[in-house]
Amino acid sequence: MRALALVALWPVVLVGQQAPATAPATLTPPVAAVRPHRFDEHGTVRIDNYYWLKDRKDPEVIRYLEDENAYTKAVMAHTEPLQERLYEELKGRVQQNDQSVPFREGNYFYYTRLVDGKNYPIYARKRGALTAPEEIMIDVNALAEGKSTYIVRAWDVSSAEDILAFAADTTGGRVSSIRFKNLRTGEMLSDVIPRSIGGLAWAEDNRTIFYTKPDSVSVRPYQVYRHKLGTPAATDQMVYEDRDEQYYVGVSKTKSRGYIMIQSSQTMATEYSYIRADQPDAPFKVLFPRERGHEYSASHFGDYFYVLTNDHAKNFRLMRTPVARPSRANWEEVIPHRADVLLEDFEFFKDFLVLSERKDGLVQLRVRPWTGKGEYYLDFGEPAYLAFVSTNREFDTPLLRYVYTSLTTPSSSYDYDMRTRQRTLLKRDQILGGFDPSNYVTERFYTTARDGARVPVSIVYRKGMMRPAPLLLTGYGSYGSSSDPTFSSDRLSLLDRGFAFAIAHIRGGSEMGRAWYENGRQLQKKNTFNDFVDVADDLIKRGYTSSDRLFAVGRSAGGLLMGAVVNLRPELFRGVIAGVPYVDVITTMSDSTIPLTTGEYDEWGNPNDSTFYRYMLSYSPYDNVERKAYPNMLITAGLYDTQVLYVEPAKWTAKLRAMKTDTNRLILRTNMEAGHAGASGRYKRWRDVAFEYAFLLDLAGLGDRAAP
Repeated sequence: MRALALVALWPVVLVGQQAPATAPATLTPPVAAVRPHRFDEHGTVRIDNYYWLKDRKDPEVIRYLEDENAYTKAVMAHTEPLQERLYEELKGRVQQNDQSVPFREGNYFYYTRLVDGKNYPIYARKRGALTAPEEIMIDVNALAEGKSTYIVRAWDVSSAEDILAFAADTTGGRVSSIRFKNLRTGEMLSDVIPRSIGGLAWAEDNRTIFYTKPDSVSVRPYQVYRHKLGTPAATDQMVYEDRDEQYYVGVSKTKSRGYIMIQSSQTMATEYSYIRADQPDAPFKVLFPRERGHEYSASHFGDYFYVLTNDHAKNFRLMRTPVARPSRANWEEVIPHRADVLLEDFEFFKDFLVLSERKDGLVQLRVRPWTGKGEYYLDFGEPAYLAFVSTNREFDTPLLRYVYTSLTTPSSSYDYDMRTRQRTLLKRDQILGGFDPSNYVTERFYTTARDGARVPVSIVYRKGMMRPAPLLLTGYGSYGSSSDPTFSSDRLSLLDRGFAFAIAHIRGGSEMGRAWYENGRQLQKKNTFNDFVDVADDLIKRGYTSSDRLFAVGRSAGGLLMGAVVNLRPELFRGVIAGVPYVDVITTMSDSTIPLTTGEYDEWGNPNDSTFYRYMLSYSPYDNVERKAYPNMLITAGLYDTQVLYVEPAKWTAKLRAMKTDTNRLILRTNMEAGHAGASGRYKRWRDVAFEYAFLLDLAGLGDRAAP
């Protein structure tokens, strides 16, 4: 790593004043070498000066990333005391010795717990009652010793409740190895499956497990294998393969434990295959063959497969078909389609069906007795919240386990008696340090976008906040994924220093139904970016903030959003954080060897088609960097990221640095040991959050302000 000169002193920032946005003159940012790479596509020539940065094995690439990290550290050196204060705040609000709410499956209660000073959870269980002795299944802290990253991606206990299978990722790249532990003897089995991705599912013979395997080039999960305990992984039999590069494969077992299900899906189509879980050697049968435009999910209850489908139902409906003769020709409707309600999920109980629905941007939980009489909705009573069905492994119970949270309510687990309609709070995340929800205000309103669409906005701030205030606006708007208003104890470090926090529920998500998603993808993608800009303008008009106090943050596809809006309206924002941003749209979507490419043509478009190519090129952040002023920017990357390759944020930073005409901060921070999700382990994560918050607070002139 090349050394960088550090400045000894930083100008004193008075409380309430904005900090200087420029780095000290003694600091010289890294300059990536210019090596033009020519693309000739559809009569258009693109020159990529930084294409060479894609080779992670090139020492010069690593040196460049390390130089950027050193520069970032130097630019932010004056905030290190603030970072330390923030880290202690973040850590100090959280119960260091903590435990999840146990859920029951079979003869055991399962839970995880955290120990003070340890990064990772302990997976444990108790037999029969919560007063029984604890059995530690795995202590991830012990397994992670000597490793910079350790993520348990999946785990499952065999039908006889004596063998644990768990998939461990030690790079952050999602590819995992599966190991096995005898829970009665405590011994690790000799079986090791070296390469898997995604889910795993035990058959009911207590000896056979199914798992997914990734493609060696694109890391796409595309095969399902069957492993017999006590046999070498090299002899495992492949039972399913999807050679269509647009499909991603997963495997699971139904709640009934009756069936092993293989799901193969892409943006606009789904196909399920199944076998009886007690017949692991049987060939898989297709439930409904894939058909362009038909998306569905399936599960089993009683004599039927229940199917959540968009067949003649844009917002989905629930159907069922007999297990004995499953087909779309003889299915019957259970829950009809509604134009104003998105049916998102369902959960079975012996006497009840629970439906997760979304209306006007908010999730509703609907309880429907199988008798069909007396159905009702749970009442949550706040203007902006998230409620979702939690882990419910038992059939014969009237208790629904669900989780509720809002911008002012910490995550809260409830057991709800569907017969008596009484709810019992099992646990609410304890926020230390004197947190009082009554000190905060949450609001929800609609912004009228430029084309007349009504975009929901959720906002939270501390009572007595002075306006216009520094405000952090976030959004996502891709894949139909909704950005729900949830609580964050971390966020209090901003709110308590005078920030407001807002979520723009922009098109490309599913907040307002399936059409909301469809109007924010492919040739409608610019609606996503325009919605975000229109919400930002509206927040200024309403007096919440001003352009010199407005900040934005987005990650992954939300990083694409950040890249697009700073090209469209750079003057609108004081500062922007783009986390692992997907910004090189054309190059990435033209390279079939990159993960998340061919499988996502239905999300972004296929650049081999000139219509899609020209539309994508018109908004691709990397391709549209211009010689103009940009806001202060913090960009992050993960060297082992397989979802957004590190090269995208690296190239974008290099091009911005060469083109921008301002003296605002532009810093790139690459985690050299992690993937898409960033650092593993809670203490490392708090360090990252403290760094990002210091970036924001320093620019807002609030770096010296202590939280009340």
